[in-house]
Amino acid sequence: MLTKLIIRNFKRFGDVEIELGSPVVLIGPNNSGKTAVLQALALWDIGVNRWVEKRGIGESVPRKRPGVTINRRDIIAIPVPNAKLLWRNLHVRDVQRADDSKPRTQNVRIDVIVEGVTEDRAWECGMEFDYANEESIYCRPLRLTEDKDPDRMSVPEEAMNVQVAFLPPMSGLAASETRLDPGAIGVRIGEGRTAEVLRNLCYRLVENGRQTGLWEKLHSHIKSLFGIELDIPEYIPERGEITMTYRDLSGVQLDLSSSGRGLQQTLLLLAYLYANPGAALLLDEPDAHLEILRQRQIYHMITDVAHEQGGQIIAASHSEVVLNEAADRDVVIAFVGKPHRIDDRGSQVLKALKEIGYDQYYQAEHRGWVLYLEGSTDLAILKAFAETLSHPAVQHLERPFVHYIGGNQPQQARHHFYGLQEAKNDLVGVAVFDRLEKDLQSTGPLRELMWQRREIENYLCYPEVLLAYAEGVDGSETPGPLFAFAERDRRRQVMELCIRDLVLPVALRNRQDRWWRDVKASDEFLDRLFEMYFERLGLPNLMRKADYHVLARLVPKELMDDEIREKLDAIVSVAESATPLEEEE
Repeated sequence: MLTKLIIRNFKRFGDVEIELGSPVVLIGPNNSGKTAVLQALALWDIGVNRWVEKRGIGESVPRKRPGVTINRRDIIAIPVPNAKLLWRNLHVRDVQRADDSKPRTQNVRIDVIVEGVTEDRAWECGMEFDYANEESIYCRPLRLTEDKDPDRMSVPEEAMNVQVAFLPPMSGLAASETRLDPGAIGVRIGEGRTAEVLRNLCYRLVENGRQTGLWEKLHSHIKSLFGIELDIPEYIPERGEITMTYRDLSGVQLDLSSSGRGLQQTLLLLAYLYANPGAALLLDEPDAHLEILRQRQIYHMITDVAHEQGGQIIAASHSEVVLNEAADRDVVIAFVGKPHRIDDRGSQVLKALKEIGYDQYYQAEHRGWVLYLEGSTDLAILKAFAETLSHPAVQHLERPFVHYIGGNQPQQARHHFYGLQEAKNDLVGVAVFDRLEKDLQSTGPLRELMWQRREIENYLCYPEVLLAYAEGVDGSETPGPLFAFAERDRRRQVMELCIRDLVLPVALRNRQDRWWRDVKASDEFLDRLFEMYFERLGLPNLMRKADYHVLARLVPKELMDDEIREKLDAIVSVAESATPLEEEE
């Protein structure tokens, strides 16, 4: 059984260590590296087998033995048009220049190290890969030192005896299937041509498994899952082909090619497990063609058969059903941030998978902090306030990782934040809410704040600001009127009239009146104000809620509430306490 995998410089991975077991479920968002792990294991297997074919097997590896060549077209599990695409960031060479010396070029190697246990004996086997050209790479056992002619790791016999099979989802069954020898079956599976070997695998069970009853077990499994009767596959010597049929619930006999993809996929997995005891199966989305109701049943079945046959399942999946089943009993590796094992926390990862995309995990890692606001207007207002005040928050608000939580719900921010912590456990954050009638969390990595006034728009609806807008002031460094004097005066008078109609007289006389704090400025005041203002001007409404950030640039420094500076200070404090990924590396 394979127990550990270490990958360096392969695809998206710089240096990761992944615990393995039986079964292992790799779970995570799209583009998070699950398939790349399966491909790294397939690359290691190709490297071991190619090395042994060319150089033999032994406990020691001579230092000067050159690598063996692998053509990119032979790496069927990793289809790439250029071998360079196997390297992280396409970086295949390092150029170093010492003082007063010529530049020195050093290869960047892909390392794949696998640990395992065979018959209670632990072993380790590492293979390294050098870029040769677009079409090929060199492979050799892993170096143990960085000398010019380094000692190298031996290739133990246990590693050679590991039978690794990468089984992608079936893309359709071939119409006919030539009878193949076991070696030819293995070659086609290694090339991803699973649609050409399904009948052969079943035929092998009939030929070799009569005494052990393997065909009967397979027949029983398929009947219980899909309600059909598999007919014994037959060899037709005249054509050199294997045919296979099944009978549906009505008793009609059909060719296997008439069956659904889900049945074919399940039959392939079970037949391979029974025909190849002890094999390590790398399954990329084994649930791809299965409806939800069958995913749980089939997951249990293939893992039970693998255990019975002494095999190992390493599966990449997006299935919530598979995650729920595996979370409490199997090895689950979460690909949210750096791949890591989770135990008894399936519900958290499930939530993260449903609600959080890979791009957000990526931003969490690379920024180190996250800002929660109700909407994009809030961010624009905060930026305008910071610019007017020449506050250091300006630089942090230019390109923040911001997540909008419409509805002013602290629990939404918490769920999202703690989901992101699956990717980055030292993540920090700040959430700024409109005024709430409940307490916020005062401690922890997520700092929760709220405005003392009803909402952020309450800090920009001063009469002076609204009159400046009416006069056409644009908030630039050198503001100038956008209208002729007569038009500017008319618009100012209309705005003054609208303000008097909507603001309580006591509030107009006293800026400390509670009306300014308690009115819902956007809906109850500004929306009505601008609707009335433009109607009286005889114009369509040119100022909607999404545009209110324009007013923020018109708020003079002297009218900025101290609370605005407090919120900006908090953002700076959190942002500067973060540890972005670039600093970690």
